[in-house]
Amino acid sequence: EDHPELPALVEVVMDLGRPPLARFPSGDFLLSHRPISFDDLRQATAKVGDFGGDNRAGISRTLHRISAIRNRQGDIVGLTCRVGRAVPGSANLLQDLVKDGGSLLLIGPPGVGKTTVIREIARMLADDYDKRVMIVDTSNEIGGDGDIPHPGIGNARRLQVPNQEMQHKQVLIEAVENHMPQAIVIDEIGTKLEAMAASTIAQRGIQLVASAHGLTIENLTMNPSLDMLVGGIQSVTLGDEEASRRRVQKTVLERKGPSTFAYAVEIVSKTELRVHRSLEATVDALLAGRMPNVEIRKLGSTGSVQQEVSVQKDQFRRGPYEIASQFEVASLSNARTSLDSAFNIDSANGHIENSNVSEAGFNLYAYGISEEIALQAIKQLELEDMITLTYNISEADAVIALQSKLKKNSQIQAVLKSEDIPVFFAKTNSLVQITRALRVLVDDHVDGLIDVEDNEEVRSSVETDALEEARLAVEQVVIPKGESVQLLPRPSTIISSQVNLVETFNLKWEVTGKEPNACLRILPQFADREEGTTSEQGASPGLKDSDSSSDGMDYTQSGVTRLPFLPE
Repeated sequence: EDHPELPALVEVVMDLGRPPLARFPSGDFLLSHRPISFDDLRQATAKVGDFGGDNRAGISRTLHRISAIRNRQGDIVGLTCRVGRAVPGSANLLQDLVKDGGSLLLIGPPGVGKTTVIREIARMLADDYDKRVMIVDTSNEIGGDGDIPHPGIGNARRLQVPNQEMQHKQVLIEAVENHMPQAIVIDEIGTKLEAMAASTIAQRGIQLVASAHGLTIENLTMNPSLDMLVGGIQSVTLGDEEASRRRVQKTVLERKGPSTFAYAVEIVSKTELRVHRSLEATVDALLAGRMPNVEIRKLGSTGSVQQEVSVQKDQFRRGPYEIASQFEVASLSNARTSLDSAFNIDSANGHIENSNVSEAGFNLYAYGISEEIALQAIKQLELEDMITLTYNISEADAVIALQSKLKKNSQIQAVLKSEDIPVFFAKTNSLVQITRALRVLVDDHVDGLIDVEDNEEVRSSVETDALEEARLAVEQVVIPKGESVQLLPRPSTIISSQVNLVETFNLKWEVTGKEPNACLRILPQFADREEGTTSEQGASPGLKDSDSSSDGMDYTQSGVTRLPFLPE
């Protein structure tokens, strides 16, 4: 009671055989040096309500939540006593969305304050806008424990759920059919059946307010249990003409149907929100590899609402469509990196020492990259003081992007070129790949910008695709099946890179056709060492000079005899 942060107490933890702890925003506080015993746990559980199937209980007419940890025999061996508070004004940042009457989805990680906001929205709908509000309270977190709900929900009515599995089967439908609500409030939609029931309610013309665990909307699109909340995700195969028109691969992901919710809000902290005014447009943009429009709202120190749009359509009116056609994929090499440069980093060197990092930090924009993984990679490399993630691309000093998504978005490419923002690629949305890309970013930041005249080649994404095509042809067709493979037509400079790759496998090759339809054919034959030496000194340089050749002659080459071991 004497602790200076008592009003901000988060929870009290009681574990058998350990001293009790009080958790505050600043850290843990030891309440006693005496370990918790079974008698302490029995005394505590006797003062609270009954534990349900979800191992949660409460204190009558309060918002506190007591969660139990049990052993294999079902005995309680630990308690987490979470402090619940009704915070008036916690939903002021969303007042306009609540008033509009559209369905609203709140997304955020555990402990960020979703239940507090959703409780205030229920009170706002019932008291300020005089609507008939029903709260489907799965674990009595919104309305508190006991038969009489907490006054924090105002005039909203509360339906308790006897069994958590009944939330989707009976209680949600019962709330609609029996009590004629104008708005329904649900906390923590976590299963596919609950998502289906919520979708059914939203289609009946009732305003639905719900919350779900996740960091961003993209997390929901990748969650097979909850993707129905954003309309469902399906794989669609496009025709050749449509795929060519969109400039994408033939198999793409698209939204299956209408979204359950009109708006979505990502809760960043108790004072900052990211608002998506059209959830369907946001999902479509994410699936197409585009940047959605996001409105960032912050609560000022005086309680005022500050709004800013981090990605506006006006940003792209500066002429991206006019210059996008001039934006060649090879110009991404001028953005200082490529996928291959990320692969050439040795991941066994451990963390980057802080002494090697410049003190001047910069803003990093993540496109197509999971924000959670990017933050984890920054923390793993101990770069929190140097790198700050930004949601506004115009403020970014560098961009880390998923290569497959950036290739599909000519608008972003145009913005990157016009603003001269360097790009660092990751091949997959994994911690290892993102960490490697960040290592390249840090190395370049320390050494200065990469000089375009530097002897180290920076490969474009076109060249990367060509080399990947050649590698797959060798490893999957030429060597195992003994068949020749003719690759796609490429420029002579790209073909020379493919030749260098094929020579590492000591295979024979030949170039057929004339520019611009010249293509490399990989032959299932091994060459002797002398021919390989000759080809290095003669054939390859001749190929690289083929731009100035006008005779259209085909080139042939052969290599050495021994086949190298393939990488695992």
